[in-house]
Amino acid sequence: MHPDSPLNAFTLAELRRRRSIKWRQYADDVLPLWVAEMDTPLAPPIHTALAAAVELGDTGYAHADGLPEAYTSFAAHRFGWSPDPARMLLVPDVMQGIVNVLRAVSEPGAGVVVNTPAYPPFFSFLHNAGWRVVESPLARSGGGYTLDLDRLAADLRAPGVEVYLLCNPHNPTGLVLSPAELPWIAHLAVSCGVRGLADEVHAPLTYPGAVHVPYLSLPDAGPAFAFVSASKAWNLAGLKAALAVVGPDGAADLARVPAEVSFGAGLFGVIAAEAAFRQGVPWLDSLLVGLDGNRRLLADLLAADLPEVGYEPPQATYLAWLDCTRLGLGDDPAEVFEREGRVAVNPGPAFGEPGRGHVRINLATHPELLAEGVRRMAYAVRSR
Repeated sequence: MHPDSPLNAFTLAELRRRRSIKWRQYADDVLPLWVAEMDTPLAPPIHTALAAAVELGDTGYAHADGLPEAYTSFAAHRFGWSPDPARMLLVPDVMQGIVNVLRAVSEPGAGVVVNTPAYPPFFSFLHNAGWRVVESPLARSGGGYTLDLDRLAADLRAPGVEVYLLCNPHNPTGLVLSPAELPWIAHLAVSCGVRGLADEVHAPLTYPGAVHVPYLSLPDAGPAFAFVSASKAWNLAGLKAALAVVGPDGAADLARVPAEVSFGAGLFGVIAAEAAFRQGVPWLDSLLVGLDGNRRLLADLLAADLPEVGYEPPQATYLAWLDCTRLGLGDDPAEVFEREGRVAVNPGPAFGEPGRGHVRINLATHPELLAEGVRRMAYAVRSR
């Protein structure tokens, strides 16, 4: 345990007082280790900024204000990349940004390539908006995942494909694409006439040993977009603020995104995200120490209690992707874990065809709760 980590701040009883979906979706006897919310307090600079807004009654409509400049400063120090604030648009969240950019750069019915297993809203949002998801599975490498470059090339050249929706760092596997792979990917997309859209919401949560390279920092990125937010790294998802960022080759496309898209963002989200990017890095670094400990702890817990489960510690994110196929629990082990073990994890089939027999578990909690979750999973297996 890392005593200074924000993950150690709350007891289970305190967390159960929360009203977010993580803590209200299931019955009180179910331990929730599922949706991407963290069991932490707010970073002190964010707490201070929001308290000041409450004191002023500053609860009106959102304005981007200094958020683009704050993100540029953060990206310059964290990633060595300084995007132009003038080429950023405030959007409510990453998925709303993606859907509205899709409407500006492609036609409904077009194919959108995603690497599976993939974040479930990629399927639901794109389908509901009228686009066609083309699954391009990642390759298995030992216990982990890599990009299947040959399969990706074939899928990007398939008839009707117009967009490549890249998730880097990848949800749910935690894969971080290497500095050698990304230029090849960007060149391939441009040569195929495919628009690159990069979901980089987990980029601040990259662990030592991996390097996040922003897609738009690549010389051959072309008229691509990236989507960034403080929502995951500082636990601000409910406050609603993200940025759609475009490189110099796509400025005209950004202008085609309706300005009213920004109306769905929340002022508290803007205020909190600006504070996060400008003053929240020390808190983020302490969080990453605790998360790093938890991703390693999970390996030890599984080795002791569920050695049949395949697990490769993620290179980024606070999400763990578990291969439970050897447990004999069918396509959806999450259902068994909830029913028999009273622990909630994300069901693998929601992440696409490669998710069958898998689950996603949230590491962003107290180490003791993570250990309790694994104990409950093991009990569910033994009780069958």
